[in-house]
Amino acid sequence: MKQNILLSTVALLAASLVAAHAGAKEDATAAAKKLAEKGYSWKTSSESAGGGGGGGGGRGGFGSQDGKISADGTAMITMPGRDNNTEAVIKGEKFAVKRGEGWQSAAELTANAEGGGGRGRGGAGMFRNFKAPAVRAQELVGHTKELKAADGVISGDLTEEGAKSLMTFGGRGGGGGPEISGAKGSVKFWVKDGVLTKMETKVQGTMSFNGNDREIDRTTTTEIKDVGTTTVTVPEDAKKKLS
Repeated sequence: MKQNILLSTVALLAASLVAAHAGAKEDATAAAKKLAEKGYSWKTSSESAGGGGGGGGGRGGFGSQDGKISADGTAMITMPGRDNNTEAVIKGEKFAVKRGEGWQSAAELTANAEGGGGRGRGGAGMFRNFKAPAVRAQELVGHTKELKAADGVISGDLTEEGAKSLMTFGGRGGGGGPEISGAKGSVKFWVKDGVLTKMETKVQGTMSFNGNDREIDRTTTTEIKDVGTTTVTVPEDAKKKLS
């Protein structure tokens, strides 16, 4: 009798734990979806262990950036550069980019890259594959082993594939890309009043490219603000280049 009670108690606790983890994933997804319905602004920063920024130039990824997106999905982002900041307006599959003087359309950016021997071609793909924080958060939930909630923070470990994806900024290893080994990572979501307000990812592993190994230990943080009040005004010159 006592053994049956003990087994029932263990089973109940296990079921409660599974339900709690499932609930945390659902809550994180719901918070990201609720954010996606509104206009908001964000600031993303990356830092590597040992100092320095995490970068963001490769394979469709964005490192440090300031951005805002309206409820209709029009986004405007600014990324710091060595000589000039890069500005971009993105709406769906259309985008226009300004580096230094003058806005360029997607076609012009690609053509200029090809004319320069392919240099900068990845920039076009980076903007074409842009995903706003609310969308990225939903994808991150799908890349977790499990999530748990405590004190307004939902956190958990990433799957190996999820960590690899972040290490290559959404690209893939192999097939001409970098080889990834020992990939691991974690994610945290901050939620207030049912809406995502902040997220943080940490990834570690070794990236090998052309026989050269590079240890990755990067933390990327996105802070979200002005939810529901952010609007995007697209410059007239940029409107003409959206194509």
